Amino acid sequence: MKTVSNLRRGLLAASVSAMALCGMAGPAWADTKIPMRISTPAVPDDWHAKMWTVFKDTLDKSSPNQFDTQINLNASLFKQGTEPAAMARGNLELSAISAFDMAKLVPEFSIFTAGYVVRDPAHQQKVFSGPIGEGLFKTVSEKMDVTVLSTVYLGTRQVNLREARNVKTPADLKGIKLRMPGTKEWLFLGEALGATATPLAFGEVYLGLKTGTIDGQDNPLPTVRAAKFYEVTKQLVLTNHLVDGIFIAISNKTWNALTPAQKQNVKAAAQAAAQYNNENRIKEEGQIVDFFKQQGLQVTTPDLDAFRKSVQDTYAKSDYAKVWPAGMLERINNTR
Repeated sequence: MKTVSNLRRGLLAASVSAMALCGMAGPAWADTKIPMRISTPAVPDDWHAKMWTVFKDTLDKSSPNQFDTQINLNASLFKQGTEPAAMARGNLELSAISAFDMAKLVPEFSIFTAGYVVRDPAHQQKVFSGPIGEGLFKTVSEKMDVTVLSTVYLGTRQVNLREARNVKTPADLKGIKLRMPGTKEWLFLGEALGATATPLAFGEVYLGLKTGTIDGQDNPLPTVRAAKFYEVTKQLVLTNHLVDGIFIAISNKTWNALTPAQKQNVKAAAQAAAQYNNENRIKEEGQIVDFFKQQGLQVTTPDLDAFRKSVQDTYAKSDYAKVWPAGMLERINNTR
C-alpha cells in the first residue's frame, strides 16, 4: 500500500512539473498580464463608455495575452474628478481626463475650459494633434504623471432646463441653479453663462433635476439622451457654449514600464477608441434634436452672438486669462 501511495505522489508531482514547463500553470501565467484598470463616470449607453470596449478589443488583438483590461463604468471604481490623482499615485492605469481636471495642475490648460474657444470637432482634433497639443501634453506629463494618448470629442455642450423659459441672452439665465461639476473652472463657466453655478456629481444630476435641487444642467446632447435627462427636463437651449473634449490618458508609472511595441499598441488602441467615439457622437448629434422634440422638449436657439461676447468678455477680465500663454488664443484661432 505504501508503494502505491508513493507511486501516486510521484505521478502527481511529475504531472504538476510538466504543466508548469508547458506554461499551463494558470495563476503563474495570468500574473504576467499587465493590469489596465479603467475608471470612468460614463453611463453604459454613452459613446465614451462604449469606446473603452473598442480600446480593449483593439489592444487584445494587437497584444494577445499581454494585458488584463478591466472597464469600470458609472464611477464605480473612482469618483468623478479623483481619477488623475489615483493615476499619479499608481492606483489606476487609465481614464479619460477633462481639460478642467488638467487645469488644476496645468493652469495654461484652462484656456480650453473657456467658452467659445474651440470652434468644432475638426478644429479640436487639429489643435490637439499639432504643436499646441504636443507642448501642452508634455507639461501635463511632467506635472500630473500621466501621458495623454488621444483626444476624445465629448460633444458640444448645451443648456438643459427643468422648466421652459425664454432664453435669449445670459441675463435670461439669472437665478437659474445650473449644475456644473465641482471645480472652480466649471463653476466659473456656469457663472459666465449668466446662471448660478451649482456643483453636483454627475451621478446625482437626474435626481437633482427631478426634485428641483437644481434647475438645469449642461451637457452634450448625446449625454442628455444616454443619461435620460430628457425625462426630467422640458427645454434645451442650444447655446453651443463649449466644444468639449476629454483625453484618454495612462499613468506614467504604467506607461514607463511598457516596451516600445506595447506603447505603440496601447496608443493605437486609444486612438481607435477615440475615433469610434468621435464618429458616432458627431453622427448622433446631427440626428438627435428630432428625438428630443418627440419627447416633448422645447428646443430653442438663443442670441449666440450675445452669449459669445458676454462669455468671452467675462473670461478676458478674469484671472484665468492671465495664465494663458502669450499668443495661445491667437494660435488656436489660427489653427485651420
